[in-house]
Amino acid sequence: MNRMETAPNAFRATLLAAAIGAMPFVAAAQEACTTYNVQDGDTLGSIAQAAYGTFDYQNIFNANRDALAANPDALPAGLQLILPCDDGRLTADSELTAIIAAESDKQETKKKKNPLYEPPLKFVSANDWPPFTDSTMEGGGIMNRLAMTALQRAGNDREATLSWIDDWGSHLDVLLPSGAMDISSAWMMPDCTKLDLLGEFSTRRCTEFDRSLPVYEMAFSYITLNDNKYANVPNFADLEGARICRPTDWEREMLEVEGLVDPFITLVELPTLADCAQALADGEVDLYVDGTETALKLFAELGVSDRIAINPYLVQFPTFHFIVSKSNPRGRVYLAMINRGLTEMRESGEWYDIVASSLAEYNALNQ
Repeated sequence: MNRMETAPNAFRATLLAAAIGAMPFVAAAQEACTTYNVQDGDTLGSIAQAAYGTFDYQNIFNANRDALAANPDALPAGLQLILPCDDGRLTADSELTAIIAAESDKQETKKKKNPLYEPPLKFVSANDWPPFTDSTMEGGGIMNRLAMTALQRAGNDREATLSWIDDWGSHLDVLLPSGAMDISSAWMMPDCTKLDLLGEFSTRRCTEFDRSLPVYEMAFSYITLNDNKYANVPNFADLEGARICRPTDWEREMLEVEGLVDPFITLVELPTLADCAQALADGEVDLYVDGTETALKLFAELGVSDRIAINPYLVQFPTFHFIVSKSNPRGRVYLAMINRGLTEMRESGEWYDIVASSLAEYNALNQ
């Protein structure tokens, strides 16, 4: 995808250099808690399988975002990658939440009483999307933790409330346009230079809403049953006639930009990702399409992990954003505050710390 933020990350580069310098040699094999030199023929999936025993490579992407964001599908030989520890730490001797604590302490030191009352920003999110938005997780999941933290970084000092409305469609149809809520967390946003390829639902997010900088790039997988005729096809064009499941009112532009629309394919809409996973397990659809991390957990819960195939060729990295209605007169001001905070968090490494600690929490809950 070409919508990813590629700002330099001094912290990540410094940490990588320090990690390499501390080791007597660069790892020749893929092992967690090391660095690895990419070899000819490597893919993120093959590296993850060797290092972690799973094709879920989201954690590798998160730790090497600046090096991979421009082109995650083509790994040049010799590229050095950080392979995080199983619990998300970047090195064996690092502490996962140390940066969060340090940045929070600095914010408290700098905080000054503001004599002008400014009402809290009104965020709205929804459940059924762990570990990204979930009311049972710390801070409401990855996206909401990042949002609330961004409002306290880079000179920001703005409070916010977080409401949970589990009908995602209502965020766009009513809550943001009416001003009942200010910001929705969080949405995949289409490439608005390709309006001719997008459906009505995707086009609306270009024409009626403004977005923050990218908050998270998610590894999207195309998953079939092992014996399905669409398993491991090499091109999107080979999916003609497939039944592809997506939850109702969830984004589908990653399908649209590849021509995966009716009547070329049949889009099956079900209430939740769990319903789509069940439909695949039952043979009622051909493909489940969504983030690799969530998918692997759902299929493990269904007891069908050994029956699914993750396509190694059809890989996408869509970006997710906080969005505001263009009718909100202060919407762009709010996004500017969030963007400042996100940029500082990227540079300090706090972004990674929040993501990795949230994923560790999610994995612990699902063991």
